[in-house]
Amino acid sequence: MENKVTLTMKEQHKLRMVIDYETGEVRAQRAAELLGISKRQFRRLVAAYRQGGIAALAHGNRGSVPANRISELVRQEILRLAKETYRDYNDCHFTEELAEQPEPIVVSRSTLRRIRRAAGQGSPRKRRAPGYRSRRERYAQAGMLLQTDGSRHDWLEGRGPWLTLVGMIDDANNEIPGACFREEEDAAGYFLVLQQVCLYKGLPQAVYADQHTIFQSPSQPTVEQELYGELPRTQFGRLVDELGIQLIAARSPQAKGRIERLWGTLQDRLVKELRKAGACDLETANRVLAAYLPKFNARFQVEAAEPGSAYVPWPQECDPLDYFCFKYTRTVTNDNTVPFNKHRLQIPPGPQRKSYAKARVELRHSLDGSLAICYQGQTLVTFQPAEPGPPHVGKFQPRSLPIPVTPGGPVPAKPTPKAPRKPTIPAPDHPWRRPLWAKKPK
Repeated sequence: MENKVTLTMKEQHKLRMVIDYETGEVRAQRAAELLGISKRQFRRLVAAYRQGGIAALAHGNRGSVPANRISELVRQEILRLAKETYRDYNDCHFTEELAEQPEPIVVSRSTLRRIRRAAGQGSPRKRRAPGYRSRRERYAQAGMLLQTDGSRHDWLEGRGPWLTLVGMIDDANNEIPGACFREEEDAAGYFLVLQQVCLYKGLPQAVYADQHTIFQSPSQPTVEQELYGELPRTQFGRLVDELGIQLIAARSPQAKGRIERLWGTLQDRLVKELRKAGACDLETANRVLAAYLPKFNARFQVEAAEPGSAYVPWPQECDPLDYFCFKYTRTVTNDNTVPFNKHRLQIPPGPQRKSYAKARVELRHSLDGSLAICYQGQTLVTFQPAEPGPPHVGKFQPRSLPIPVTPGGPVPAKPTPKAPRKPTIPAPDHPWRRPLWAKKPK
């Protein structure tokens, strides 16, 4: 009995064309075109068919052992080591260990994986199947959620210092309700932006931010906080709690991807606006930003899914200065002073009580840099800053003050440091330079 020959679909198509050519139903040129080969190659097929029959059309390497095939002995040795010595090694680690043996076995990771899986050996590392992710729908109405973040970038393109752009974007319609440039990413910048939003647009329902220490306090609760069931809060966390705004913490940058993509757009477009205006400092950059935001919103703002606004108008009876400030609780010392950032703030006697020793007062650090000491809702004394402008967290300008600070007056400037003393060079005949046995010159 003759050996059976198995042909693939492509080889069967070649056989059909050769038979049609032999019977005269098709010409050689047409058959070559149908097979996608040259006429010369087709004539080779015909010659091979006439000499060897149907088997000549099968591939010549069919049934032969590949030259780079791993021997059965090596395959069995790999399986033995995988069961005995390296049973808890993953495929990549196992491949490296085989190559470092006294008698190395060099195989690729994919080959070793194929050998182990064919023998029913799974990977010791249990991988969890990737979860399904879907696109999050926008919030239905403007003001329901604002995403906030800061972008540190060379906004001035070398004409000035690097600045940080602090801003917010509405998740429902891509509107930027507020933004400002700061020297660095700090809580005062977020206070200023949220103040813009609350006074001109209204109170949003929620703010979506990352887990920066400006929003999430890393401190452990004190004994007093544990007794009252409170958790440590940052100044921004205290502010949104007083305003009734929900603060949502994002666990990854992708979670607040809308504002992350906003930075890419502004770093391309806003930089050019600052270049055209010739901005080279913080004040000029903020003026250019304020003029550019309406243009940006007109270009990129979209319609929300639902009409109307979820912003709550700012209550007219509430003073913004009572909310948008840094608040610290302090205990008055026996000499009626309040410690704050290495300063001693003096409280004068008031009409209600002469001494406030041991009293719990609230120290308010406003965005204009001024300080105020309040007791039971009443302001006892105010301190004006030496330089106007939003403060940095935990800093009262200037950083070092003489004691005590005069209430209601300007803060004394920091004393000018003395110039360093020049070293004294001894004369050539100085005793330090003469040997001990030398005589003193006359």
